[in-house]
Amino acid sequence: MTAQQEWTGRWVADRAGVGLTGSDRLPDLVGLALRENPKRAHLLVSTVLGKHVPQRPSVVHGAGLDLGRLVRELLGEEAAARAVVLGYAETATGLGHSVADALDAPYLHSTRRPVAGLTPVGGFEEEHSHATSHLLLPADPALLAGDGPLVLVDDEFSTGNTVLNTIRELHARHPRAHYVVVALVDLRDESDRRRLVDTAAELGTRLDLVAAAGGGVELPADILARAAELIAEVGPAPEPPPAAPAPLVRVALDWPAGLPDGGRHGFSAAHRAQLEEALPRLASQLAAALEPGDAGPAAGEGPAAGEGPAAGEGRESGAAGSGRVLVLGCEELMYAPLRLAGALADHLPDGEERVRYSTTTRSPVLAVDDPGYAIRTRLSFPAHDDPQDGGSRERFVYNVAPGADPARRFDAVVLVVDDVADTPELHDGERSLLAQLRQVTDRVVLAVLPSHRPVPAVRPERSALPVPLHGPEFSSYRADEVSWLLKDLSDVPLEAPTEEREEAVQNGGAHYAESLPVEYQPSPEYQELFHQALRVSARRIALAVGTVAETLLRERGRGLVLASLARAGTPVGVLIRRWLAFAHGLDTPHYAVSIIRGRGLDPVAVRYLDAHHHAPDVVFVDGWTGKGAITRELAEALAGTAFDPELAVLADPGRCVRTYGTRDDFLIPSACLNSTVSGLVSRTVLRTDLIGPDDFHGAKHYTELAGGDVSGAFLDTVADHFAEVLDEVRTAADRLAAEDRTPDWAGWAAVERISTEYGIDNVNLVKPGVGETTRVMLRRVPWRVLARRGTGADLDHVRLLAAQRGIPVEEVDDLPYSCVGLIHPRYSRGATGASGTAVLVKES
Repeated sequence: MTAQQEWTGRWVADRAGVGLTGSDRLPDLVGLALRENPKRAHLLVSTVLGKHVPQRPSVVHGAGLDLGRLVRELLGEEAAARAVVLGYAETATGLGHSVADALDAPYLHSTRRPVAGLTPVGGFEEEHSHATSHLLLPADPALLAGDGPLVLVDDEFSTGNTVLNTIRELHARHPRAHYVVVALVDLRDESDRRRLVDTAAELGTRLDLVAAAGGGVELPADILARAAELIAEVGPAPEPPPAAPAPLVRVALDWPAGLPDGGRHGFSAAHRAQLEEALPRLASQLAAALEPGDAGPAAGEGPAAGEGPAAGEGRESGAAGSGRVLVLGCEELMYAPLRLAGALADHLPDGEERVRYSTTTRSPVLAVDDPGYAIRTRLSFPAHDDPQDGGSRERFVYNVAPGADPARRFDAVVLVVDDVADTPELHDGERSLLAQLRQVTDRVVLAVLPSHRPVPAVRPERSALPVPLHGPEFSSYRADEVSWLLKDLSDVPLEAPTEEREEAVQNGGAHYAESLPVEYQPSPEYQELFHQALRVSARRIALAVGTVAETLLRERGRGLVLASLARAGTPVGVLIRRWLAFAHGLDTPHYAVSIIRGRGLDPVAVRYLDAHHHAPDVVFVDGWTGKGAITRELAEALAGTAFDPELAVLADPGRCVRTYGTRDDFLIPSACLNSTVSGLVSRTVLRTDLIGPDDFHGAKHYTELAGGDVSGAFLDTVADHFAEVLDEVRTAADRLAAEDRTPDWAGWAAVERISTEYGIDNVNLVKPGVGETTRVMLRRVPWRVLARRGTGADLDHVRLLAAQRGIPVEEVDDLPYSCVGLIHPRYSRGATGASGTAVLVKES
């Protein structure tokens, strides 16, 4: 493709004495600018990469396709079919991907973003760069272990140091017979050319080079001093004139599940076909977001994944639907925005003339608003992708602000980032990238792609770990909603009458986890209570789900891995996962693991999580807290590990955790039922004759109860309220962030007081809170219920269960919970009174 160069290139040549020599085509591909880098003063500014200078997407993609065709001609069809392409961050990630497109080859690019849990298979240095360290992080290390040709793609080949560093590193691990180096321009001198030949001979391999143009750069001896003087003379880039902020639209792209957002961890031919199929649909969604609409919430303040586009506050313009559009990528994230830009150009009328593409960058370059200079305007902003490589936190975008020439102005900017880069730093503050973009255009569209977080290969010493279970074979949840780290005991008879279990447990003859209670079959009247409670509380639950999810996101980052405590925590974990997908486009891994009072957290499940994820990213989730026994059990089980023992819950009436959606003790309808609201899965089982040292804890899947299963209905009903509570969630999360959430264990103190008052010598027989009381009524032998005086509909189901079982309900004052269920202590004391549970009701 032919580029349309928009500058003469004379500014640097005339003032710094720098010039280009060689191929007649060289000036069509690159120009010169001055970079603020003490290691190298000049910057080759490509006309066809779309990195620093906005360009038509067909030109950018076409440049890589043309190079790929040259490689195919060099290799021949048979060798090309076995090739793997490796691109270089950050400038050549999109170029390398386009070369791979032409070869239909697997692709990987280097990265400067480490990923927790992934071990690099190689790394190298780029000595002249402003950020020198490169990592190779393929999800499948075998990608670089083949014997076919390895094609290495960079934007320029100046000295060859970076490429030679790479080849030496990879050849030492997996020798190959053939390497092909690809660049837009080859600017090596004779000594660098000899070094490449010598390296190939030293390694005993073939090394070819393909370039679109060749030549050289003439530099005066004092170029660093000249550049420093010019930069000081020009001074900082002028700020754009103040303007009312443009509308900001957050578009929820229907990005295909499982499709990587780029080649950071590998991109296959199958991924390529998946993307090609999706591009027209994605372009249509972007086009709809570009159309003027009514003012609404801005990105970061309004709708997210799962909602249609809505405009943010600020001025409104009709130009966005028909004017010039820039699709702006984010540093290494070049390819996905490029292909979206190309698809948008194909979709819009006159799109080839209207749509341009470029990306942000780490590279600091001097901006001079002169027709003879490549970098006319510059916006600098704080990094918003949590950089961890020790480099500068300042980032840049060039030629987006129009400067002195109104004809250069874009009517709309579509910013494409991955979810790792969708942080408060992107949105907040006058210098944030979004704030500055809203000053220089009429409309800003934010598209957030789900960052590809591959599951790293299991370390060899962990290869014997069992495999997780998934629905519908195990549980009624969808396979993508939860992975059960459990052993299937569905065919094992484990149920025992409640009274027999209680006597064995209290007399020390058995542990409660060695058997299962007979699954409670709710009456029609009780089922109606569940549905009524769900209708009343669904919005309140949605608010709590969003609040705890947003708190986790702020405090633990976007690489969250959810580990729900089976089974009460599992529906909550699924809802948190759904919220993260809805509000942030995240595809969050979610597991269900077993924890058993007195026996601890399943150690095999912990080993599995450690083998497959970065331990600090794992968040353990439960439904609610009672007196805090499980909170303490979890902390004890994880002591001395890299896992964070902090438990996240929907409700914390026991005031024993700091990460929660609410501390109110209200009815969570999932507490009303057992397996039929928890994916038809039983509580967990641990018995030595069934669970070996390398087995997960066990559980049963009650397929025979499918007719009464409301697990999906519970999730869907709550999730239907996500959109309407979005603003309230952000307010609640802000409030919690400012509060002192240190646990005071008020619930534990109340339990000890109740134990003394009622003559109970085992605090495990006191079950505080609506959820725990409900479970006592369904699974154990209740004695009485204590209810806080004046508590209303939240306890209707408890009162119904108590009436069915002949259990007294006593209303009391000074109760920190809505109610407390007491298990009958007769088995440990030899009492002969009637079985029953006491319920304490707390006054509203």
